[in-house]
Amino acid sequence: MFLMADARLFIVATPIGNLEDITLRALEVLADVDVIAAEDTRRSRVLLSRHGVDTPLLALHEHNEEQRAPILVERLRAGESVALVSDAGTPLLSDPGFRLVGLAAEAGIEVVAIPGPSSITAALSISGLPTDRFVFDGFLPAKQSARLKRLRRLKSEQRTLVFFESSHRISASLADLEQVFGSDRAVVLCRELTKQFETVLRDTVSALRNRVESDANQRKGEFVLLVAGCDADEDDRLPEALELARELAEHLGVSQAARIAAKVHGVSRRELYQVLESGR
Repeated sequence: MFLMADARLFIVATPIGNLEDITLRALEVLADVDVIAAEDTRRSRVLLSRHGVDTPLLALHEHNEEQRAPILVERLRAGESVALVSDAGTPLLSDPGFRLVGLAAEAGIEVVAIPGPSSITAALSISGLPTDRFVFDGFLPAKQSARLKRLRRLKSEQRTLVFFESSHRISASLADLEQVFGSDRAVVLCRELTKQFETVLRDTVSALRNRVESDANQRKGEFVLLVAGCDADEDDRLPEALELARELAEHLGVSQAARIAAKVHGVSRRELYQVLESGR
């Protein structure tokens, strides 16, 4: 068995779908701690029951973490050991736990990672996109105006982009992604990873958006969306294209100026047009 020498806070990764995807060490820790702080005790109880673990559960989620975290730290101070788990995957990645870990660290409590499943690394490993450098940006904003603003800030990012997305916003997010990044940017959509209806779609953003909109099944479940980084050459050409477009716009109008400058420099006409329009 895993020996608890001292009171420690264990950050335990749990399966993202298939309940067999859990490490032996994680099971030992979950069986031996005094209490498990779980984002959703109902979901965690299913996993624990599957593996014969009967450790007491305590709910710790975004709505009660501010109140519960100090209580758990006091239990740690008193000599108890605590495990933190989220609904699925590695805790704190777009999940609760930040306050608890911060308070425990400030109190001098040892915080121990029990690594394991993560939908981020799982999606990257099968995406076919560059994985040596990537950016995880969590969930895109729910409101379109904020979502477009976020995407515009990320458009010139040369590293692979990784997002979480929900079933009721996936179509809108893909449409906004096409509007900002252009129709030809390579994207990968991983749906229901490790679950019964897992699918992985790889295509241009335009083609993938059309497929998702035409197939209702591809709009169900949980999503990890990966986007290829910006072509460095295109990013370098953009300032020159914008300078030409501004000069042409004085004589030809914004739309025609953007079209000509985009063709000359091989960059996105839509982006040039948006920049010119925003500066008017």
